[in-house]
Amino acid sequence: MINIKKLSTSYQTRRLTSKDVDKAFALVQSNPTYFAYCPPQPTRHSMLEDMQVVPANKTNEDKFYLGFFEGTQLIAILDLINQYPDAETGWIGFFMVDAKYQKKGIGSAIIKEVFLELKAAGLKVIELAYPKGDAQSEHFLLKNNFQKTGREISVPGYTVVIMNYKLETLS
Repeated sequence: MINIKKLSTSYQTRRLTSKDVDKAFALVQSNPTYFAYCPPQPTRHSMLEDMQVVPANKTNEDKFYLGFFEGTQLIAILDLINQYPDAETGWIGFFMVDAKYQKKGIGSAIIKEVFLELKAAGLKVIELAYPKGDAQSEHFLLKNNFQKTGREISVPGYTVVIMNYKLETLS
């Protein structure tokens, strides 16, 4: 079982709700380059939908649409599906750090702590996809030891590259 409180020792972590949509929208608006590769541009409405959408055969209990806060400031957003696409895997649908906090190691630190808790919760692999051509996302993921799987999926408007991280490599 994932313990949200153990996902970060530096930030308050909690599920985001509709009351947080303005802060979440401001955070994603701080990163326009990402959406140049992964259209369309988000709206408040699309973000509210993202907070609720789950894959087939999953429930809202499996979805963790989380905010990492420093006081009242939203620093990062993580959308995680527990045990998807299988019982040993977690799927990151979205991870973004506010542009003001990038290039300071904050995103990498959050990922490491999240992964330690996911490993403790029994997961073995984390998978995600980034938009092909987005050098900033690719650099961040490679720097954090994600491996390309060799799979790419075409979705309307762009292609995503699937990567994974084997939690057994954590120390």
